[in-house]
Amino acid sequence: MPETRIQLCGPTVVLLDGVRVEERIPGRQGRLLFAFLVHERRPATRAELVELLWGGLPPDGAESALSALLSKLRRVVALDGRRSIRLQLPDDAWVDVHAAREALHRAESAVAREEWEAAWGPARVAQHIGERPFLPGEDAPWAEDRRRAQGAVLVRALELGGAASLRIGGAELATAERTARRLVEVAPLRESGTRLLMELLDRTGNRAEAIVVYDELRVRLRDELGVAPSPETQAAHRSLLG
Repeated sequence: MPETRIQLCGPTVVLLDGVRVEERIPGRQGRLLFAFLVHERRPATRAELVELLWGGLPPDGAESALSALLSKLRRVVALDGRRSIRLQLPDDAWVDVHAAREALHRAESAVAREEWEAAWGPARVAQHIGERPFLPGEDAPWAEDRRRAQGAVLVRALELGGAASLRIGGAELATAERTARRLVEVAPLRESGTRLLMELLDRTGNRAEAIVVYDELRVRLRDELGVAPSPETQAAHRSLLG
């Protein structure tokens, strides 16, 4: 059966029934409208779509412009409804943002059960998708909100994937270190990344470097927020010193 796959993170890719059609989506507003209908997975009112495209102060003729845009989009994808618009996709359609969240949920559940190998794969899927920005170059408020949410998916995927790699051990320790360093890079004030890296470095015989990593976090928190590391992170530091 021909597949339907949609990528909204990074370059937009739309494969419908085995055929690439993203180049046929009408312009920037068409891409934004299509992404909204794909992402939300529900009927959207015309008022919602007008606000999506033009914000709180739509121009004169916005309704007519929306009708024209929807007409062009109907030539590419299946849309149901006139007053309320819904995008029709096959039940087995793959959408990257949905796949990332579903994978993150599977990883969370596996980590809660301490099933590290079962957590590793889904966490890596969520990380791979989360590394790509949602609708890059689009500055509409809705897209920016979803981009921030996608950033949170990446951070959590790194936490879960790093923990899984560390617990699996062996050859995965190198993956754990790369993941921990990436987590510190994308979320420098999030202490989980530093704790993960400290534990990894200590486990691999680099205790002095682990202490340096802690001190770098302490300075960042002091200079940017005026706070000290959390008790949990301080306890990890004392363990290294002890």
